[in-house]
Parts: sequence; C-alpha cells; structure tokens
Amino acid sequence: MNLADMLCYTDIAELTRIAEAYDCTCSSHSKNELIQSILTTVQRRDVMESRVSEMTGNDLRFLNSLVFEKRASYSLEELKARALAGESTLADQTTVSKDMLIVTPQAGSRSRKGKNIVQKPPPSPDETARLSISRFKKFGWLFNGYSQQTKLLYQVPEDVKDRLCDALERRYRETLVSVNEPQVYRDERSLFVEDIVHFLRYVRDNDLPLTSEGVLYKRQITQALDCFSIQETIPTRGGWRFGYGRRFRDYPDRFSLLYDYSFYEGYIIEQPESLTLTSEGRNIADGLVKPNPTKLYRFWLRLYKGPIPNLSTLVQWVMRLSTEWVTVDSMNLILQPLIRSYYYDTQKDILEHRVLNMLMHLGIITWGETEDGDQVVRITPQGKMLVSGNSLAFEDTLILGSPMV
Repeated sequence: MNLADMLCYTDIAELTRIAEAYDCTCSSHSKNELIQSILTTVQRRDVMESRVSEMTGNDLRFLNSLVFEKRASYSLEELKARALAGESTLADQTTVSKDMLIVTPQAGSRSRKGKNIVQKPPPSPDETARLSISRFKKFGWLFNGYSQQTKLLYQVPEDVKDRLCDALERRYRETLVSVNEPQVYRDERSLFVEDIVHFLRYVRDNDLPLTSEGVLYKRQITQALDCFSIQETIPTRGGWRFGYGRRFRDYPDRFSLLYDYSFYEGYIIEQPESLTLTSEGRNIADGLVKPNPTKLYRFWLRLYKGPIPNLSTLVQWVMRLSTEWVTVDSMNLILQPLIRSYYYDTQKDILEHRVLNMLMHLGIITWGETEDGDQVVRITPQGKMLVSGNSLAFEDTLILGSPMV
C-alpha cells in the first residue's frame, strides 16, 4: 500500500505525532485535515531530502535495509535485527562513543564544575533498535498493520520507499566523481563461468588427493590456478582468513568462491582421501551443461551476507551509481557509512576487496585506471540485469562452515 492508504487506517493520535514531526500546521482534531497536511508535506522533495541528510550511522544502515526489498511486512524482531545489523564488531566491543555518554549531577553534590558526576551508560542494543523503529514510525516510514492478522507487523509504504531511495541517490550523487572512459580496464564477463568448467575438467582428468583437512595440496592448487583465466596467489598460513566461505582459509578469494560454489551445487565430492566429480559435474566438464551465472551470483550474495549483512543494499547502490565510469575513492566516501568492519577487515577492505573486486570477477562491473592513476568502475549490461533481477531477503544467508581463526 501507499502512504495515503496507510494514513487512512492510522488513528488520530498517531497522525498527530507524524504531523508534529513534519511541523504541519493543521487541526489535530480533524483526521482528514491531518492526512491531507501530512501528504502535502511529505511529497515535497526538500522535506524528504532534509530528513535523509540528517541521518547517520545505524539509522542510515537501517533505512537502506528497507528501501530495496519487495516484501510487504516485517515482525518487530526482524526490524530490530536490521536496526542492529553489524553493530557488534571487534572495535565496538572495546570502545564507547563519547556522544553516547550522558553526564548527570550526582544527588546531593555541590555545583563545582567537573566534580561528583555520574556517567550514564549508553542504551542497550535492544533499546537502540527500538528507538530507531520509533523514529521511523514518527516520520511515517513504518506503520503497524490494520487487520487482526497484521496488527503486530510493520509495513513500509511503497511510494515512501521510492521517495526515500530517490532522496538517498541524490545525496550520494553530490559526492560521486565521474570520469571519461579509461584507456585500460578489466572486463571479466563470462570468465568465472568458463573457469568453473576448466576446474571441473581438471578434477575429471587428474587424481587429486586431499589432506586430512579435506584440502588440495599446494601443488594441485597451483596446477588448478594455472588453468584459470585470472591468476591468484595462494594465501599464506600466517594471515587471518575466515568468514567468506568454507574453503576461504585455504584458497585464494576467487578460487575459494569457485570451489565452494562447485561443492554447494554438487559438482564435486570430497572423498576421505581424494576430490572427485559427481555426474552433474561431469556433464559440465564434458560440455553437456553450462553453469548458470544467475545461480552463481545469488550464491555469492548468500555466502558473503554472513560477514556483510547489507551486501544486497551495497550491490544495489553500486549498480545505481556506476552507470558511467566513477572513481572508487568517491564510492568509498559514499558507501563506507553503510558498512561495518568485520574483525580485521576495515570498511575500505570490505568495499574494495570483498564487494567491488568480487563484482568484477563475477562480470558485474568493469574495473579500470585513469591516466592519473585513479581506480574507476562501471556496471556492465550483464551486471545490471543480474542485480536488478535478483533481490535477496535480508535474512537469506548461506553458512557453509564455522569460522576458523
């Protein structure tokens, strides 16, 4: 439903709170006048942009988790999970923001400056989430259902989603830096799918023993990598690698995704002592069936959404903002506020290495470099079709194994 429909089902007390949030000048005793005043105000472009420009941190991430989804309703617990997505990180557990500490005078204390004060702790995660939900209700962005079956659920008006999305895009484009087409760029469209075939043929044509941990030996990994269009370096054992797949610890980023996808789709089987093909894998290796790029893209989304809860939102913005060549640095400035660090992966690491770099490997964006040395990206026609045609629910996450530090 649209905003006008939801306002009609809203009681006059709630309408009054929304009208006050937008400084509407109307009678609080007339429901019709309240509705008309709210609709007139909210439809003004500057009003929505003003609300969006004031948002930061959790509220901005919370809003972005709602505007791209097609679902009709959410439970309170689902909204709270979104409002706190990625909130508990390694850095957050050891630091407290100063602006979240409220200083109050201690009872019976003298008025001497700086003496006898008590620091009130920041709100609990549950309270933080409820405050965000309450603010969105006050702005008319969230409504309770009106029927007996939906009164405990929350809905976002469809036209409000569109207006918020447009307001966010206008805000982001103010910082976006566009450039002319670079002389040199990488376009990996179709290469990932082709390398799946090359890998399955390698498994078909060779005896591949596995270690006691179920991992290929270094020699076999090197030989497999030599079959691919894109070369990678085997990760060292000294670094931390977990969270982005069941074999991410042992194989390079791109090969890890290729291997996990082949395993998940049932193309390969890890026997106690060797790696072999299934009948489905043999059909692909023999050229009878082709891997599906759409399934591969959705698999990557579900796999990486574990450490990057709002991955779908980030990809949507990459698609919308990179219709022409844009600098990676400007994308960093825009999208980093939507990202929470993941252990030792910083916000910049996640955007550049886990999102943009993998989107390039999947053929969704091309990556270039200008004469001045600026890194630039642009969405491909194939990428636009994949991203726009494949939305993923916030809760839809694929976990293939426990993280190993």
